[in-house]
Amino acid sequence: MNRITELFNKKNKNILSVFYTAGFPGLNDTPSIARGLEKAGADVIEIGIPFSDPVADGPVIQDSNKIALDNGMNLKLLLQQVGELRKEVKVPVILMGYLNPVLQYGIENFCRDAVKSGVDGVILPDLPLQEFENEYKELFLKHDLKNIFLISPTTSTERIYQIDRASEGFIYAVSASSTTGAKGNFTEDQVAYFKKLQSLKLKNPLLIGFGISSRETFAKACEFGSGAIIGSAFIQLLKSAKDFDKEIGSFVQSIKG
Repeated sequence: MNRITELFNKKNKNILSVFYTAGFPGLNDTPSIARGLEKAGADVIEIGIPFSDPVADGPVIQDSNKIALDNGMNLKLLLQQVGELRKEVKVPVILMGYLNPVLQYGIENFCRDAVKSGVDGVILPDLPLQEFENEYKELFLKHDLKNIFLISPTTSTERIYQIDRASEGFIYAVSASSTTGAKGNFTEDQVAYFKKLQSLKLKNPLLIGFGISSRETFAKACEFGSGAIIGSAFIQLLKSAKDFDKEIGSFVQSIKG
């Protein structure tokens, strides 16, 4: 069974997904960071495919993309590193990136090799829903690779239901119509948006991302969704970390309590 399905069958609250960029801060750090996250208690590991124009990301993740690309990271090497980390890591692994590198790799080749290496799902913010359903959905189903769609405060209710019908695994609820990055506590408008999502009674669980940076924002997101995704705050930690095991453990504990 796909590990994302397995996770949500067992747990539907307080799920912590942690994002970091492959090949950052060092080219070969991807597997050891994943091991540290699982050991510390992260429920899902989300690994970014470095890209030269990450339009949905704020400056922290943009900077990590540049460093990773300068280090020599690419999709082929990332899949090899996922295969390596799978020797120990059991939690779901999701790749997040942009469509261009995946198209260059070949969609069917990507689906096959990703699952073979141990990837459970993928988030491609610039993959249109209609294109996915018409051209790629069968490939994803064939390989049991979950495609995770994003929704935001500007997504219409009709489209949220369309995405819910087309989704498996979970839906990534972006907390604000902006790029990634820590932004402090949620505003009243954001909380109203979360309450609206909760009222829609979607069939897929929600993980809330963008702006999660502390125990308070994680706990607030978990009031309305099954959990939350944290990225920029973790990448800031990695940038200066001297001891991954120790500092990743402290970071996850500071978020989950």
